[in-house]
Amino acid sequence: MATNPPRKIQLERISHVYYKHENIEAAKKFADDFGFYEASQVGKTTYYRGYGSEPFVIALEESDKTEFGGAAFAVESEEELEYASKILPKDCKATDVYELKDAPGGGKAVTFYDPVDGFPFHLVYGQTPVETRDPKFPALKVNFPQEKHRGPNQFQRFQKRPAPVHKLGHFGMCVTNFAKAYEFYSSYFNFHPSELVHNDEGVNITVFFRLDRGAQEVDHHCFFFFEGPKMHVHHSSFETHDFDAQVLGHDWLRHQGYENCWGVGRHVMGSQIFDYWFDPSKFILEHYVDGDLLNMDEPTHHNKAAPDNLHVWGPEVPATFLQ
Repeated sequence: MATNPPRKIQLERISHVYYKHENIEAAKKFADDFGFYEASQVGKTTYYRGYGSEPFVIALEESDKTEFGGAAFAVESEEELEYASKILPKDCKATDVYELKDAPGGGKAVTFYDPVDGFPFHLVYGQTPVETRDPKFPALKVNFPQEKHRGPNQFQRFQKRPAPVHKLGHFGMCVTNFAKAYEFYSSYFNFHPSELVHNDEGVNITVFFRLDRGAQEVDHHCFFFFEGPKMHVHHSSFETHDFDAQVLGHDWLRHQGYENCWGVGRHVMGSQIFDYWFDPSKFILEHYVDGDLLNMDEPTHHNKAAPDNLHVWGPEVPATFLQ
């Protein structure tokens, strides 16, 4: 695998993810209860948006095989797509630039395959943003013990409902060779490690990547992976409005009979308040709020793998989350 491309492919943000389901009706019901907004349905694929400006954040395809279809990142220009299609290693089997004909927002894309484990990865450009929606949650005025922000005769009242999804924040994979995956993604793309996690021998086994956008503030991580015996998607994570929205969403999913994976709790790396759920196909999807923003002034942090590094409060880490 070549490790010294002329320059790195410049990613701007994470955009959307694809999932394939044998039981598409159950998957679509979960999507509604999770807080996605249906954008359109074309053939066997249903596209869902959040209340942000991305034309869609998740696509669910009816298929005879349940599997992860990859994540998509927006690049800086169409020229960047052309560059990626030519510069990526042959093992990636990168496509030529193609039109996103059926997807909301249109645009163009390149698809390649992880050179170690073969999962799909997509690059997109030129999708037309959509008008943002009102999530219909207030900007709360919180009354602290010695500092009051809400005036007299003003109330905090909510309705039971799903937690409205704003955007896709990150996704994560279990890979079979951490060192090779790290070499590839850090060499070919402007991914930068916010956190590196090592084992007892000091060998790195997990990375939380953010995008190197210079002085621009970006999410603490948009892509993470860790080493394990079998490649699989770990989870995809979606931002919601605030803590009240998140817990309302937790209760809504619980009352619908879905299986909670882990949460609600507060992460250490990234600081997000998290809530992980299994969808009917046993994929893990997360609601998060209050994540850290970083720029390139912040150095990489190095941590030893330990359960206490995953959360500062909340339920104990379940074995199903660590698989």
